[in-house]
Amino acid sequence: MALTPIDEIHALQIQAGVLGRKAGHFFEDCITKEINTLTYPFQTALIGQSHVFSGDPALLLLNYIGNREGIRTIQSAVAISTGALATSEAGKQWLSINGASVSRCKSDLVITLVADNNQTITVGVSTKQCNNRIPTNAQLYFTTAIGFSNLLRSNGISVSDRAVYALRQFCGDQGFRPLDELNNSTRLTDPRRYFWEEIDAQGRLEWEEIFTYQQDQVSRLLFQKAYLNDPFTPDYILHKTKASSGWNQTEVAIYSVDEIIDLSRAYGGFRKRSYSVRKGSYKDPQGVEHDAPRFGIIQMQRGGQAQHPQQLQFNLEAGYFYKI
Repeated sequence: MALTPIDEIHALQIQAGVLGRKAGHFFEDCITKEINTLTYPFQTALIGQSHVFSGDPALLLLNYIGNREGIRTIQSAVAISTGALATSEAGKQWLSINGASVSRCKSDLVITLVADNNQTITVGVSTKQCNNRIPTNAQLYFTTAIGFSNLLRSNGISVSDRAVYALRQFCGDQGFRPLDELNNSTRLTDPRRYFWEEIDAQGRLEWEEIFTYQQDQVSRLLFQKAYLNDPFTPDYILHKTKASSGWNQTEVAIYSVDEIIDLSRAYGGFRKRSYSVRKGSYKDPQGVEHDAPRFGIIQMQRGGQAQHPQQLQFNLEAGYFYKI
């Protein structure tokens, strides 16, 4: 059998052979298997206005999508785990869904449903998961200063070169760091990057205006966009909130992307939270504080990891599903 799927059925055959091989995809794998082996038709149950549920994640997801899309009876459903396929031997040229070629995809699950009126609906689902007892923050988007600026520019949001310069200072790009400056010797804080309050003032003000006045547009890009020409941007968010005692007792939060953007804005606009660096090689002197930018449930920070120190990272606030 060729390893590059030629259609949806072939993709499912390859998927069946690789599900469960990667621990990081276990949550999506279990949902995928259950949706593909359910007995149909499936009668959706009314779930009200709640977003946080406890139970079987696959059934909760189908019920939520059914409610949101106005489907009372799902005649059939096929789920594909894009992560499982991406890590299979088929490599990166692996998938064609409904005639659309997919090499990289922001959606972790692509589900095709046949409704009671025989209408076919395909939705993308972005999944997040926490397996700790207490919910932690979840990574939403990981890029570079230039990558994020280009994402906004390519989607109609104006970003000046001055703003890009300021964001590169924030990320600590080579050539934009305090340690690249001749007057660095007296610096008492981290010389590898500038903190938000230190970056170019004009550029910083521009970013703060973007996050203030175009919060919804920026949030949508972070939730839905990651790759150029992605044919399956997420329509829904499925977030496993914390460790569970069993599959049927799993707590999940489910939102349409439109819902979570509206709730995020209602939760808060652009603001800055004060913090100090208390760990690592460059602890802040006593009394020194920095500004951490955030908007809604989204937090923005320099990655700082050893392998990706200059990356720009956007996270979802820990426990946001209990707060919004």
